[in-house]
Amino acid sequence: MTGAGWVALAIVSVGSLCYATASILQGVGARRSVGTAQTMAHPLYLAGIFFDILAWVGAMIALQTLAVYVVESVLAGSLAFTVLGARIVLGSRLRRRDMVAVAVTIVALTSLAFSAGPQHEVNTTNELRFALCGAAAAMVLVGYGAAKVNAPGGIIAACAGLSLGGAALVGRSLPVPEGVGGGQVALSILTEPLTLALLVFAGTGMTLYAHALQHGDVGPVTAIHWTAEVMAPSIVAVVFLGDTVREGWLLPAGIACALTVGAAIVLATAPATHATHVEEAVPVPVPAGPAALPPQAPRHALNAPPLPVLPQPTGERIIWWGPPPIWRPPDRGRPVDPTYRMLALPAAAAPRFIWAAPPRRR
Repeated sequence: MTGAGWVALAIVSVGSLCYATASILQGVGARRSVGTAQTMAHPLYLAGIFFDILAWVGAMIALQTLAVYVVESVLAGSLAFTVLGARIVLGSRLRRRDMVAVAVTIVALTSLAFSAGPQHEVNTTNELRFALCGAAAAMVLVGYGAAKVNAPGGIIAACAGLSLGGAALVGRSLPVPEGVGGGQVALSILTEPLTLALLVFAGTGMTLYAHALQHGDVGPVTAIHWTAEVMAPSIVAVVFLGDTVREGWLLPAGIACALTVGAAIVLATAPATHATHVEEAVPVPVPAGPAALPPQAPRHALNAPPLPVLPQPTGERIIWWGPPPIWRPPDRGRPVDPTYRMLALPAAAAPRFIWAAPPRRR
């Protein structure tokens, strides 16, 4: 690897640290908000986006010299920094396999650094521009559709990883003129169609990753996200963009890339990763005095017995010629005092009284 390659590797390593910091801030911000829009506006998530931008700019610079599989693998190693940072700062627990995964990540990234050969400039043709711009538009439609139908968090996380991997492919293919002034370089980049595709890929990836964190478990979401971001773009870059591997290092590079992804999956399920994404409960002060008594269970109303259905009057007609009868309340199933039991009228024998004038005496 040339001197410029080692400088690019140092830049992307610093970007990996920035990604680790951003992952912690974004995870806490996602758990403290409701909905994707509120998550994107949370101060902690905005701070995480700032570190993401720093890492992203460093990755775009490194992609001009290093292969896509090297840059993406180093960025996936940010999970090792996240777990170690959670252990040091938050005092979270590290499993034995987490420590092994961290060691494997370090060894695999070292092997990838030595396996990277000198990269040639990508011949950015119109067909390549059209393919990358179409892929950016397709990821917007697929990601929006997955979020609209409430797809599982793993599918949305995979879409987010593919989008950010697409941004890496655009950064590798973006033509940067050499030997001209800074103004002409900026004008050339702004008028390049791939710049729009780069922004679309990056915006879609960050939005979908926030949505996946909000609706899924952080471990599987992070594992699927990094797997999709590392594997698919690396294969596309080797096949279509001409990324090369150092002679005799093809097999070690493939093994190192697979080990990096496997270690990322293990570290994504670590308790330390979960500890950085769960908001701690805030204790509520309990007032002293009578108000400090434990709350009682709510008292429900007593179930009153249902009112009995009164029998309908029968067809019997009684013509009453004397004084009006004494009204007696109907029997509603309540206990009757034995003293007045004789006054109770059986409900079944309730007659229908018809008032009529007495017959005239002849």
